[in-house]
Amino acid sequence: MLDFSSLEKYKENNRIEAKKALGGLPHSIWETYSAFANTIGGVILLGVEEYADKTLHPINIPDPDKLIKDFWDIINNSQKVSANILSNKDVYVKDVDGNQIVVINVPRAQRSDRPVYLDGNYINSYRRNGEGDYKCTKEEINAMIRDASIKSQDMLVLNEMDLDVFDFESVHSYRMRMKHSKPGHVWETLEDEDFLLRLGAVGRGDDGKRHPTVAGLLMFGHEYEIVREFPSYFLDYQEQYDDATRWTDRIVSSSGEWSGNIYDFYFRVYNKISQNIKVPFMIENGIRVEDTSVHIAVREALANCLINSDYHGTRGIVIINKPDEITISNPGGFRIELEAAKSGGISDPRNTVLMKMFTLIDIGERAGSGIPNIYSVWNKQGWSAPAISEEFDPERITLSLPLKKAAIKSGDKKAAIKSGDKKAAIKTLAHKQAIIEYLTTNASAKSSELAELVGLKSSRLKEILSEMISDDIIVPEGNNKNRRYKLKY
Repeated sequence: MLDFSSLEKYKENNRIEAKKALGGLPHSIWETYSAFANTIGGVILLGVEEYADKTLHPINIPDPDKLIKDFWDIINNSQKVSANILSNKDVYVKDVDGNQIVVINVPRAQRSDRPVYLDGNYINSYRRNGEGDYKCTKEEINAMIRDASIKSQDMLVLNEMDLDVFDFESVHSYRMRMKHSKPGHVWETLEDEDFLLRLGAVGRGDDGKRHPTVAGLLMFGHEYEIVREFPSYFLDYQEQYDDATRWTDRIVSSSGEWSGNIYDFYFRVYNKISQNIKVPFMIENGIRVEDTSVHIAVREALANCLINSDYHGTRGIVIINKPDEITISNPGGFRIELEAAKSGGISDPRNTVLMKMFTLIDIGERAGSGIPNIYSVWNKQGWSAPAISEEFDPERITLSLPLKKAAIKSGDKKAAIKSGDKKAAIKTLAHKQAIIEYLTTNASAKSSELAELVGLKSSRLKEILSEMISDDIIVPEGNNKNRRYKLKY
């Protein structure tokens, strides 16, 4: 929401675009419409001028109603714009200091509408980066087309592969876990091939014979078979407990020492992380309960990462385990609004068969409650809130899970919070959380934007930003004049 009474305090960024529009509807408006729709949404302001100092100021449009009519005529022309994702309430005239401007609120397009492209050609798809629009790469366009499909990516039957791509030790391990989770299940007595067919790991191909599905290959295949179908496939787990070395322990799918599939990767990684999670155990009915809410939340986070990855994407899955933080990063963007994912209740997995496979061994969930549960658990622990960031070109999601309480610093030293300082400490934590939330939905921001966001003077904000940099929460980019800040992961 913009405060139109103080328009000059805003600058163009990855969610705001200003255009004078005195000569009619600008041609470049469609590139911006496409870019906002294909990224995280934004607002287009017509009749607004950007001054040399980057501030925004209204200028009166002679005939705003004609401008809006021209806009609706073109956006509803499918030869010009592939999809109209707006409703009447998204486009309106606003009086600002006696000047009439046109406001166009562009939401993030539903995955079924992406990519939103121009002139009848996918190549004319755009995305937003900072203050500008850029043409999508071929890889970005293909990723959006894959996500737009009604059919889950992992249902595809791989006609060129036979069942010998499977590591049957992984299959038998999975069956033992399912037997423990679902005792007496009707599939328990089936032969392996029939079991895999019902599980969705095998399907009937064009020749009428049984072949692995994408889900089956990823879940149970040998790594050297998986990379035949997914050349960029790579799973990487790193323990970084010693600052003097890049990692103290590492698991990679390409080592040749194990299967390299996502089923075995999940348990190898979870077993490593679970041993290092320091939370108090509980006693129920006189028995020690090892499986705490934190362990359950970590399992959900790992499963979500593997279920929602785009395995055609680059850079692979990377999990970094530090003493005070776990980061989980995977290729692929969000298929729903980030705020909707945080709120819960909506589930739109990229790989539905993989979700089914994990659910059958009591890992993950179906109701869209995974991310809200993680936030809730971290809040109850008193730890710093998790942070989620989404990158584009290439698409990537990173979840950061701090394993410590937010530290309050004085200079370079950590200071204990005294009773008289509690109110100030609470405010500081709230300011930091507001900054994290803003940078979760905005790629980066200048200190002036963040100062306006949290209502602090520049000097105090710089102290908070310095603390967040020291805590490895954010990183600065650019020189002093153009410096911007973004989440580290």
